[in-house]
Amino acid sequence: MDKSEFLVKKMDCPSEESMIRMKLDGIEEIKGLEFDIPNRKLTVYHEGNLNKIVLSIDALNFNSSLYKTEKVGDGLLSRVSDKGQSSLLWKVLMINFSFFIIEITTGFLSRSMGLVADSLDMLADALVYGLSLLAVGGTITKKKKIATLSGYFQIALALFGIIEVVRRFLGYEELPDFKTMIIVSIFALIANGLCLYLLQRSKSDEAHMKASMIFTSNDVIINLGVIMAGVLVYLSNSKYPDLIIGSVVFIIVLRGSFSILKLAK
Repeated sequence: MDKSEFLVKKMDCPSEESMIRMKLDGIEEIKGLEFDIPNRKLTVYHEGNLNKIVLSIDALNFNSSLYKTEKVGDGLLSRVSDKGQSSLLWKVLMINFSFFIIEITTGFLSRSMGLVADSLDMLADALVYGLSLLAVGGTITKKKKIATLSGYFQIALALFGIIEVVRRFLGYEELPDFKTMIIVSIFALIANGLCLYLLQRSKSDEAHMKASMIFTSNDVIINLGVIMAGVLVYLSNSKYPDLIIGSVVFIIVLRGSFSILKLAK
């Protein structure tokens, strides 16, 4: 058996890890995967031709490169077992999806596009974990179809959000409820912290503990951005801070949806 190490410079959170797993699923030559996110390193245990693996990883455009390949014993596969991964993915999926419902509901009730946008970011995470669960079983064709539907659904929601932001920029709207923005975003921040804890608990390598800020960088920045927008709405008595943070997050979600669509190719 061979062990090939890849440097994947754009792999900086569990979402990229999930997308790589999805892309490589179904390649018979692969016997196991190992991820070192802090060091942007992917280790593939495989047999036979490496070409198909390299092309699949390169197709994700994560700025990847093959570092080295060496012969290893089959005993190393015990270290890369995926036992228990499905249970973990279900937990973080349910947390993200629950907060999608909470944030999109409170976002519309409080007239906050920042909360609505953050809810879509939670939905995007839930979709990624859901796609990872599909990698446990099922046909490649089925997985690709669901990935395509998920990507287009996310694009539609993000475009709706951007159009709504433009409408609110141009028209008259009541100020969003800054208290709801701040309180709900704090709870969303706690939820992201819980997801991080669950993800870290599944790792035995201490290097992954050091990656906590990397794992949640996007989600934490978005949560803090909505909290800051709520404060600025209060201080400036203006709707614009909320609309600006909403625009930024909708663009982030839109970019993520295109990444999901790449998995379906």
